[in-house]
Amino acid sequence: MTANFDDFLDELSAQTDPQFDLIDDSQNGLYIGMMSGTSLDALDVVLCQFDDTDGFLKVDLVATHSKAFPKELHQILTALCTPNGTNALAQGEFEKFSELDFWGLASRLYGELSAQAVTELLEKAGILPDEVVAIGIHGQTVRHRPKWRFSLQLLDPNVLAERTGITVVSDFRRRDMAVGGQGAPLVPAFHRAMFLGGVVVLNLGGIANITVLNANLDDEVIGYDTGVANLLMDGWTARHLGQPYDKNGDWARGGKIDVPLINKLLKHPFLSQTTPKSTGREEFNLDWLDSILTNFDTSPQDVQATLCEFTALTAGCEIDKFSKQIDHLYVCGGGAYNGYLLERLQVYLPAWQIATTEVVGINPTWVESVCFAWLARQTILGQPANLPSVTGADKEVVLGTVCFG
Repeated sequence: MTANFDDFLDELSAQTDPQFDLIDDSQNGLYIGMMSGTSLDALDVVLCQFDDTDGFLKVDLVATHSKAFPKELHQILTALCTPNGTNALAQGEFEKFSELDFWGLASRLYGELSAQAVTELLEKAGILPDEVVAIGIHGQTVRHRPKWRFSLQLLDPNVLAERTGITVVSDFRRRDMAVGGQGAPLVPAFHRAMFLGGVVVLNLGGIANITVLNANLDDEVIGYDTGVANLLMDGWTARHLGQPYDKNGDWARGGKIDVPLINKLLKHPFLSQTTPKSTGREEFNLDWLDSILTNFDTSPQDVQATLCEFTALTAGCEIDKFSKQIDHLYVCGGGAYNGYLLERLQVYLPAWQIATTEVVGINPTWVESVCFAWLARQTILGQPANLPSVTGADKEVVLGTVCFG
């Protein structure tokens, strides 16, 4: 009996060793990071390599790629981000579909699209799939309810792993939530590893979040969502101009800020919450904005100017709280390319030096995707990647679930 059991263990070891050969070069191997944020503008993909042998994390960005969402998938994802939002899509061949059906369909389609994006990225880079250690992918957040300790990121990692043959790490938020955290924001841990101290990093995606890195990197990292960034501005631009975003903030620049309107926007309950805190489309969306605008006669362009000011004001006031220790701000995310938004941000931070992350070698577009490549690496290495000081978790934990390629 013992001999048979030993034979079984030897056989199992022989079967599993090749599976874990990919971990042999997990320290310095190639990783893919994938991210689509609340703005739903595109799926951003990076191929990168990390080196932290001297104690400081260095990133070699080998290749980048963006893939737009097909119209049908974009419609379903947008609808799923709003409670009961899929009701309007339940017609024709989808007549009997519930919200759960749309979730299942979109998960598969998202997995297929992700696989296509990875294939295109690797072809561009001239890299074979078996040269990649793992893919780190966030998935599309369609519901984030930290109060009830759950967060749902839509993706079928099985499809992505099967189509590419590459190990996939996903579902990064829920392990942090299992130990009492909010599951977000996740990027501050990467910011701590990547950037030197004495700086605040502002990510302007659909939602705005900050990471505060004191000069002494041994100090606890502070990080949280400050409010909305591009989400409302992009949605308002799409509605009135038929464009995905307000390029360089030019439309907002030509409008006038409606002070009574911005004062009403500032009454949003999220803004007065204490940290740790995180938010999403559930709280900041066009339905919420429309409900406020019923009491105003503001032109669409002036609304855009006011939304831009709303983002600059809410982010700027939070960042200014740390002005006694820090006066350098790095900006990343799509909002880093909104020149007018950065100008308005400077108004609220007159003594701060504001630059994009380009000055430290990472294009603002790719920072979050690189973060998820790093998060996958942390998982493969068995290293924690949450920051309890940021999320409110009880302890540090290894994040993510693994689907082997």
